[in-house]
Amino acid sequence: MTIQVARLSDPAVRAFVTAVNAHDREAFRALLAPGATMSDDGSEHDLDDWTEREIFASRGHIHVDKESRGGRALIARYRNDTWGEMRTRWYFTVGDDGRICRFETAGA
Repeated sequence: MTIQVARLSDPAVRAFVTAVNAHDREAFRALLAPGATMSDDGSEHDLDDWTEREIFASRGHIHVDKESRGGRALIARYRNDTWGEMRTRWYFTVGDDGRICRFETAGA
């Protein structure tokens, strides 16, 4: 059962999912703290390169099925035009300023 994006608990994570699903690069980048980092399946990636390829150029979309850790951990069905749909985990670290410092994603 999908959780409506507006009902996600953490404001930064809610804004992240909203920006991804709207393919809004500007809103997405505004959510990230300076020097933000990310990993995919345990491998570090250049955040700008990865998000352009895996989210924006391939029309990524997140359907959240479950959240935990105060809304900073998600189990979701992620779909993009390159890989199709897959079950994924997402973990977020949010700084004191409310911006995302790091996110990690992997198969679930």
